[in-house]
Amino acid sequence: MQIYVPSFLTFLIIIIILGFLASSLKIVKEYERAVIFRLGRLLGAKGPGIFFRIPVVDVFRVVDLRVVSFDVPKQRIITKDNVTVDVDAVVYYRVFDPIKAVVAVENYIYATNLLSQTTLRDVIGQVELDDLLSKREELGKRLTEIIDAATDPWGIKVTQVAIKDVSLPVEMQRAIAKQAEAERERRSRIIMAEGEFQAAEKMAEAAKMYERNPMGMRLRELQTLTEVAREKNMIVVTTTGSSQDLATMLGIVKGEAKKQG
Repeated sequence: MQIYVPSFLTFLIIIIILGFLASSLKIVKEYERAVIFRLGRLLGAKGPGIFFRIPVVDVFRVVDLRVVSFDVPKQRIITKDNVTVDVDAVVYYRVFDPIKAVVAVENYIYATNLLSQTTLRDVIGQVELDDLLSKREELGKRLTEIIDAATDPWGIKVTQVAIKDVSLPVEMQRAIAKQAEAERERRSRIIMAEGEFQAAEKMAEAAKMYERNPMGMRLRELQTLTEVAREKNMIVVTTTGSSQDLATMLGIVKGEAKKQG
Protein backbone atom coordinates (compact mmCIF):
# COMPACT_ATOMS: atom_id res chain seq x y z
CA MET A 1 0.00 0.00 0.00
CA GLN A 2 1.40 3.37 -1.04
CA ILE A 3 1.07 6.36 1.34
CA TYR A 4 0.68 9.79 -0.26
CA VAL A 5 2.91 12.46 1.31
CA PRO A 6 1.91 16.08 0.54
CA SER A 7 4.64 17.99 -1.16
CA PHE A 8 5.92 21.43 -0.25
CA LEU A 9 3.93 22.92 -3.11
CA THR A 10 0.73 21.49 -1.69
CA PHE A 11 1.42 23.03 1.73
CA LEU A 12 2.12 26.35 0.06
CA ILE A 13 -1.16 26.26 -1.85
CA ILE A 14 -3.08 25.43 1.32
CA ILE A 15 -1.43 28.31 3.18
CA ILE A 16 -2.25 30.71 0.33
CA ILE A 17 -5.87 29.61 0.30
CA LEU A 18 -6.20 30.03 4.08
CA GLY A 19 -4.56 33.43 3.93
CA PHE A 20 -6.89 34.46 1.10
CA LEU A 21 -9.93 33.41 3.12
CA ALA A 22 -8.65 35.14 6.25
CA SER A 23 -8.12 38.43 4.38
CA SER A 24 -11.42 38.14 2.54
CA LEU A 25 -13.70 37.73 5.55
CA LYS A 26 -14.17 40.89 7.59
CA ILE A 27 -16.35 41.75 10.56
CA VAL A 28 -17.85 45.08 11.55
CA LYS A 29 -19.65 45.80 14.81
CA GLU A 30 -23.29 46.69 15.27
CA TYR A 31 -22.55 50.43 15.40
CA GLU A 32 -20.19 50.35 12.36
CA ARG A 33 -20.56 50.20 8.60
CA ALA A 34 -17.94 49.32 5.96
CA VAL A 35 -18.01 51.40 2.77
CA ILE A 36 -16.48 49.21 0.01
CA PHE A 37 -14.78 50.31 -3.23
CA ARG A 38 -13.95 47.77 -5.95
CA LEU A 39 -11.25 48.98 -8.31
CA GLY A 40 -12.13 52.51 -7.31
CA ARG A 41 -15.86 52.17 -7.85
CA LEU A 42 -18.34 52.37 -4.98
CA LEU A 43 -20.08 49.09 -4.16
CA GLY A 44 -22.03 50.22 -1.09
CA ALA A 45 -22.02 49.90 2.68
CA LYS A 46 -21.84 46.53 4.43
CA GLY A 47 -22.55 45.49 7.97
CA PRO A 48 -23.06 44.80 10.71
CA GLY A 49 -21.58 41.32 10.92
CA ILE A 50 -19.43 39.35 8.44
CA PHE A 51 -18.90 40.46 4.86
CA PHE A 52 -16.69 39.24 2.03
CA ARG A 53 -14.19 41.29 0.06
CA ILE A 54 -11.68 40.45 -2.65
CA PRO A 55 -8.15 41.17 -1.43
CA VAL A 56 -6.25 43.84 -3.34
CA VAL A 57 -9.27 44.48 -5.55
CA ASP A 58 -11.61 45.74 -2.81
CA VAL A 59 -10.79 48.57 -0.43
CA PHE A 60 -13.11 49.50 2.44
CA ARG A 61 -13.38 52.14 5.13
CA VAL A 62 -15.14 51.61 8.46
CA VAL A 63 -17.43 54.43 9.65
CA ASP A 64 -18.67 54.75 13.24
CA LEU A 65 -22.40 55.54 13.52
CA ARG A 66 -22.42 56.42 17.22
CA VAL A 67 -22.86 59.96 18.56
CA VAL A 68 -19.49 61.69 18.69
CA SER A 69 -18.63 64.79 20.70
CA PHE A 70 -15.71 67.16 20.36
CA ASP A 71 -14.68 70.44 21.96
CA VAL A 72 -14.56 73.52 19.78
CA PRO A 73 -11.29 75.27 20.72
CA LYS A 74 -11.67 78.56 22.58
CA GLN A 75 -12.36 81.32 20.08
CA ARG A 76 -11.59 85.01 20.68
CA ILE A 77 -14.60 86.85 19.29
CA ILE A 78 -15.72 90.50 19.16
CA THR A 79 -19.43 90.79 19.94
CA LYS A 80 -21.86 93.17 18.25
CA ASP A 81 -21.30 95.80 20.96
CA ASN A 82 -17.48 95.61 20.50
CA VAL A 83 -16.62 93.47 23.54
CA THR A 84 -13.83 90.91 23.18
CA VAL A 85 -14.74 87.53 24.70
CA ASP A 86 -13.31 84.01 24.66
CA VAL A 87 -15.98 81.40 23.89
CA ASP A 88 -15.71 77.62 23.68
CA ALA A 89 -18.40 75.06 22.93
CA VAL A 90 -19.02 71.34 22.53
CA VAL A 91 -20.65 69.73 19.48
CA TYR A 92 -22.53 66.41 19.38
CA TYR A 93 -23.10 64.73 16.01
CA ARG A 94 -23.50 61.32 14.36
CA VAL A 95 -23.17 59.86 10.87
CA PHE A 96 -26.53 58.82 9.41
CA ASP A 97 -25.28 58.09 5.87
CA PRO A 98 -21.84 56.42 5.84
CA ILE A 99 -21.58 56.55 2.04
CA LYS A 100 -21.96 60.34 1.94
CA ALA A 101 -19.56 60.72 4.87
CA VAL A 102 -16.87 58.91 2.89
CA VAL A 103 -17.61 60.08 -0.67
CA ALA A 104 -18.89 63.65 -0.24
CA VAL A 105 -16.09 64.97 2.01
CA GLU A 106 -12.45 64.03 2.41
CA ASN A 107 -12.38 64.00 6.23
CA TYR A 108 -15.81 64.54 7.76
CA ILE A 109 -14.50 64.79 11.33
CA TYR A 110 -11.98 67.53 10.50
CA ALA A 111 -14.45 69.34 8.24
CA THR A 112 -17.17 69.36 10.91
CA ASN A 113 -14.71 70.72 13.46
CA LEU A 114 -13.60 73.59 11.23
CA LEU A 115 -17.20 74.40 10.26
CA SER A 116 -18.19 74.54 13.94
CA GLN A 117 -15.38 76.99 14.73
CA THR A 118 -16.35 79.29 11.84
CA THR A 119 -20.05 79.18 12.64
CA LEU A 120 -19.41 79.90 16.32
CA ARG A 121 -17.43 83.04 15.44
CA ASP A 122 -20.05 84.22 12.95
CA VAL A 123 -23.04 83.75 15.27
CA ILE A 124 -21.45 85.20 18.41
CA GLY A 125 -20.22 88.18 16.42
CA GLN A 126 -23.83 89.07 15.61
CA VAL A 127 -25.12 89.23 19.20
CA GLU A 128 -24.50 91.59 22.09
CA LEU A 129 -22.76 90.64 25.31
CA ASP A 130 -25.96 90.64 27.39
CA ASP A 131 -27.63 88.20 24.99
CA LEU A 132 -24.53 86.00 24.97
CA LEU A 133 -24.57 85.74 28.77
CA SER A 134 -28.33 85.31 29.23
CA LYS A 135 -29.43 83.41 26.11
CA ARG A 136 -26.93 80.58 25.78
CA GLU A 137 -29.60 77.95 25.16
CA GLU A 138 -31.16 79.94 22.31
CA LEU A 139 -27.74 80.56 20.76
CA GLY A 140 -26.94 76.84 21.07
CA LYS A 141 -30.13 75.94 19.17
CA ARG A 142 -29.28 78.49 16.50
CA LEU A 143 -25.77 77.08 16.11
CA THR A 144 -27.20 73.55 15.91
CA GLU A 145 -29.57 74.47 13.08
CA ILE A 146 -26.87 76.25 11.05
CA ILE A 147 -24.21 73.53 11.40
CA ASP A 148 -26.72 70.73 10.83
CA ALA A 149 -27.93 72.33 7.59
CA ALA A 150 -24.34 72.68 6.36
CA THR A 151 -23.31 69.10 7.24
CA ASP A 152 -26.47 67.38 5.95
CA PRO A 153 -24.97 66.85 2.44
CA TRP A 154 -22.07 65.06 4.17
CA GLY A 155 -24.40 62.52 5.79
CA ILE A 156 -23.89 64.02 9.26
CA LYS A 157 -26.62 64.91 11.76
CA VAL A 158 -25.67 67.52 14.38
CA THR A 159 -27.80 66.83 17.45
CA GLN A 160 -26.66 69.59 19.82
CA VAL A 161 -24.26 72.48 20.20
CA ALA A 162 -23.70 73.74 23.76
CA ILE A 163 -21.77 76.87 24.73
CA LYS A 164 -19.56 75.78 27.62
CA ASP A 165 -17.87 78.94 28.84
CA VAL A 166 -17.64 82.67 28.15
CA SER A 167 -14.50 84.38 29.44
CA LEU A 168 -14.54 88.17 29.86
CA PRO A 169 -11.60 90.57 30.23
CA VAL A 170 -10.89 91.81 33.77
CA GLU A 171 -11.94 95.35 32.87
CA MET A 172 -15.29 94.13 31.59
CA GLN A 173 -15.82 92.03 34.71
CA ARG A 174 -15.32 95.15 36.83
CA ALA A 175 -17.73 97.13 34.65
CA ILE A 176 -20.38 94.41 34.96
CA ALA A 177 -19.87 94.32 38.74
CA LYS A 178 -20.38 98.10 38.93
CA GLN A 179 -23.47 97.82 36.77
CA ALA A 180 -24.90 95.10 39.02
CA GLU A 181 -24.13 97.17 42.12
CA ALA A 182 -25.85 100.20 40.62
CA GLU A 183 -28.86 98.07 39.72
CA ARG A 184 -29.13 96.78 43.29
CA GLU A 185 -28.85 100.34 44.62
CA ARG A 186 -31.62 101.45 42.26
CA ARG A 187 -33.88 98.64 43.44
CA SER A 188 -33.21 99.43 47.12
CA ARG A 189 -34.09 103.09 46.60
CA ILE A 190 -37.28 102.18 44.79
CA ILE A 191 -38.27 99.85 47.63
CA MET A 192 -37.55 102.57 50.21
CA ALA A 193 -39.54 105.10 48.22
CA GLU A 194 -42.46 102.70 47.94
CA GLY A 195 -42.30 102.14 51.70
CA GLU A 196 -42.31 105.88 52.36
CA PHE A 197 -45.24 106.32 49.99
CA GLN A 198 -47.26 103.62 51.73
CA ALA A 199 -46.39 105.07 55.15
CA ALA A 200 -47.46 108.54 53.99
CA GLU A 201 -50.78 107.15 52.79
CA LYS A 202 -51.41 105.48 56.15
CA MET A 203 -50.42 108.63 58.06
CA ALA A 204 -52.77 110.72 55.90
CA GLU A 205 -55.60 108.33 56.68
CA ALA A 206 -54.74 108.47 60.39
CA ALA A 207 -54.68 112.29 60.32
CA LYS A 208 -58.17 112.36 58.84
CA MET A 209 -59.39 110.01 61.56
CA TYR A 210 -57.79 112.17 64.29
CA GLU A 211 -59.39 115.22 62.70
CA ARG A 212 -62.82 113.67 63.04
CA ASN A 213 -62.09 112.56 66.64
CA PRO A 214 -59.91 115.05 68.63
CA MET A 215 -60.03 112.91 71.77
CA GLY A 216 -58.27 110.15 69.87
CA MET A 217 -55.44 112.58 69.18
CA ARG A 218 -55.16 113.39 72.90
CA LEU A 219 -55.04 109.71 73.76
CA ARG A 220 -52.27 109.25 71.23
CA GLU A 221 -50.30 112.07 72.85
CA LEU A 222 -50.70 110.47 76.27
CA GLN A 223 -49.56 107.12 74.91
CA THR A 224 -46.48 108.74 73.41
CA LEU A 225 -45.59 110.43 76.69
CA THR A 226 -46.00 107.12 78.47
CA GLU A 227 -43.60 105.40 76.10
CA VAL A 228 -41.03 108.19 76.53
CA ALA A 229 -41.33 108.06 80.30
CA ARG A 230 -40.30 104.41 80.31
CA GLU A 231 -36.82 105.46 79.23
CA LYS A 232 -36.44 107.80 82.31
CA ASN A 233 -35.94 110.87 80.16
CA MET A 234 -36.82 114.46 81.10
CA ILE A 235 -40.05 115.52 79.41
CA VAL A 236 -41.09 119.09 78.68
CA VAL A 237 -44.80 119.32 77.97
CA THR A 238 -46.39 122.40 76.43
CA THR A 239 -50.17 122.36 76.37
CA THR A 240 -52.96 124.74 75.57
CA GLY A 241 -55.57 122.64 77.29
CA SER A 242 -57.07 123.00 80.76
CA SER A 243 -55.19 122.47 84.02
CA GLN A 244 -57.14 119.29 84.57
CA ASP A 245 -55.76 117.81 81.35
CA LEU A 246 -52.22 118.80 82.34
CA ALA A 247 -52.61 117.21 85.77
CA THR A 248 -53.91 114.05 84.18
CA MET A 249 -50.89 113.86 81.88
CA LEU A 250 -48.43 114.49 84.71
CA GLY A 251 -50.06 111.82 86.81
CA ILE A 252 -49.73 109.29 84.03
CA VAL A 253 -46.08 110.18 83.49
CA LYS A 254 -45.25 109.98 87.20
CA GLY A 255 -47.01 106.67 87.49
CA GLU A 256 -45.01 105.19 84.63
CA ALA A 257 -41.81 106.59 86.10
CA LYS A 258 -42.50 104.89 89.46
CA LYS A 259 -43.16 101.59 87.69
CA GLN A 260 -39.83 101.83 85.89
CA GLY A 261 -38.02 102.88 89.09
